Amino acid sequence: MGVTAISGWGREYLGKAPGKVADLEPAEHFAIQQTLARYAFALDQHDLAALEQILTGSATWTFSIAGQATLGPVSGREAILDFVRGSLAEQADQRRHNLVNISVFAATTSTADAQAYLMLTSSADGAPSIIATGFAMFKLEKSESGWRIAELFLGFDNAM
Repeated sequence: MGVTAISGWGREYLGKAPGKVADLEPAEHFAIQQTLARYAFALDQHDLAALEQILTGSATWTFSIAGQATLGPVSGREAILDFVRGSLAEQADQRRHNLVNISVFAATTSTADAQAYLMLTSSADGAPSIIATGFAMFKLEKSESGWRIAELFLGFDNAM
């Protein structure tokens, strides 16, 4: 797919995030960041049981490639797990979802909005490489067992 990201293409999504940090206790910020880290590790380690634990039952995932091609939404925890299962079955490399510059920008006692940059790396045939860059927008909900991902929007700068 010949998609080229135009500088600033994600601002229509990222621009929804006000330039402030949510007024949360530090422990809640940390708990949200840990949920996002657990999401990345679950994908990288093919741990669908762990991924299941951090998704709400009605979670949705939507993907965009440079604002020019869209996939989804994939709706519901089981549909997301099936989608991930299919993706993992096609992978012959070890991928790492590196989430950086995580910012929780809006929150209540039971919901939170966060954003992060994504750098997706791959190690295939002993040669590491960056295969995609982009950003992630998360909507989280707090349950009795902790924070869970209710919505995920991934904006990729390039096709993989």
